[in-house]
Amino acid sequence: MNILKHMEAVFIAVVLIAVPASYLGAAHAGRSDAPRANAGAVAGANVYAGAVATSGKVAVVTITAKRLDRAQLLAAR
Repeated sequence: MNILKHMEAVFIAVVLIAVPASYLGAAHAGRSDAPRANAGAVAGANVYAGAVATSGKVAVVTITAKRLDRAQLLAAR
């Protein structure tokens, strides 16, 4: 069987297998033995809470760096 001739059929077959499998896998994601993602549990997560942009305030990023001179640019290549 020439796989290139039947690539569309192979793609459809893979999709017909992968979509129900992912749906069934998602049904079991709420099990109690599965680890739960919790971004608040990360150490230091509240340190940067004031840096988050909201509707009332815009986040500002300041980048400070020294420009490289021509010799340093050529050495970096």
